[in-house]
Amino acid sequence: MWALFKKEISSFLNSLIGYVVIIVFLLLNGLFIWIFPGDMNVLDMGYATLDGLFSIAPWVFMFLIPAITMRMIAEEKRSRTLELLVTRPITDFQIVISKFLAGISLVIISLIPTLVYYFCVYYIGETEGNIDRGGTLGSYLGLIFLAGGYVSMGIFSSSLSENQIVAFLLAVVMCFFMFIGWESISDFSQLGGLESFVIGIGINDHYKSVSRGLLDSRDVLYFIALISVFLLGTITVLKSRTW
Repeated sequence: MWALFKKEISSFLNSLIGYVVIIVFLLLNGLFIWIFPGDMNVLDMGYATLDGLFSIAPWVFMFLIPAITMRMIAEEKRSRTLELLVTRPITDFQIVISKFLAGISLVIISLIPTLVYYFCVYYIGETEGNIDRGGTLGSYLGLIFLAGGYVSMGIFSSSLSENQIVAFLLAVVMCFFMFIGWESISDFSQLGGLESFVIGIGINDHYKSVSRGLLDSRDVLYFIALISVFLLGTITVLKSRTW
């Protein structure tokens, strides 16, 4: 399992696409936070906060994470190395978990450089250090939870096809729907009093809750359940090859 985890990390970091994905993520966030005028620009907002980063990052992750996960199982199936894996003393569960942990680790690697933004805001404020540390930590934690959900959906999508582009597109659609789709459905007046329940099925409501710096057990359980559902779905797809 550890060997497979290291293989996924090294294969991503040894490829050009790995660095392109990380650079694009940092570049897009940097442009919206520091260059493009608007509500997300730190300098335009006039107060010490990284709210712009935590507003745009989920949308960038919606494309970044599928780019990371699209090859994880699809490429194994295309090159027929998945059959080689199962001949080794490793279970389908361990295969999926190792790929999930590798995906989360790669997302965290891409997030680490954004700490530069935190220190910039920390020092350029009129009063040095006048930034909500708890809220910022909660927002980073919320991003990691959200990334976990996206990674699990990306791996599930990758297990459904041998084509990486198809896996990428499926993952983008799933991430988009889980992030904002349920909120759109809740706008239908026919739902009656079910709006809050429908909104609660989506990721965004729980992400915003964690980002406020309040770690509610209901939000943690939601993300654990979301990740578990898609990882179990992936394991089921892998097991179906023997049916």
